[in-house]
Amino acid sequence: MTQSSIQSKTVSLAVLAVLVQIAVPRAISQVNAETEKTAYPTMAPLDQYLIADEGAEIALARSAAPKSVSDGAEVLVLGRDGYKTAVKGGNGFLCLVVRSWTTGSDDPEFWNPKIRSPICFNAAGARTYLPITLMKTQLVLAGKSKKEMFESIASALDKKELPALESGAMCYMMSKQQYLNDVAGCWHSHLMFFVPRVAAESWGANLPGSPIIAADDPEDRLTIFMVPVAHWSDGTAAPLFMD
Repeated sequence: MTQSSIQSKTVSLAVLAVLVQIAVPRAISQVNAETEKTAYPTMAPLDQYLIADEGAEIALARSAAPKSVSDGAEVLVLGRDGYKTAVKGGNGFLCLVVRSWTTGSDDPEFWNPKIRSPICFNAAGARTYLPITLMKTQLVLAGKSKKEMFESIASALDKKELPALESGAMCYMMSKQQYLNDVAGCWHSHLMFFVPRVAAESWGANLPGSPIIAADDPEDRLTIFMVPVAHWSDGTAAPLFMD
């Protein structure tokens, strides 16, 4: 396999993985739509999205980042009324396990109850990106439809009720236990950086030989830059490229 084909395949799979974690362009979210468009047509019973053992959810959330980061982080867990603080932190980082409804509106796995995406935000990400995730979760748990949820997010962004992204907002997604969707599964250990919408080329992303992968997110009005890393949060080796 040539370097260019590896790069192309890596970019494709990376964007596919982000479909579950963070919203991406509607055109890209058509991937596998033909085969999976009826797999998760509606929200499953809430219990299927919850993790009964709070300790297990805390451990899974912390697995998003190395222990040197996550051991001192605040940890949120998902309950019937939304996310709540299970562990208070002291280093500015915040970890949680994201569910399926943070993806794009056209993603066929929007309601996939198997998805578990551990994420650990830095302080800027927790202050200015996480509120979108928390608002989406509250709307879903309140019984809002997908359409109503995205309309509410758009309105909140228009009215500046959600904070503008701070410079340096980022997160760790280095969990060996992540399940991003039915196609990508665990995918890669990686870091993500959030910025107001910009061209991928401004970071040299998605170019031959570049380690940076970009995905535009028009619904959340930002661009996500991803950088795969060669180890999981527990220090064991992680693949940088798919076979």
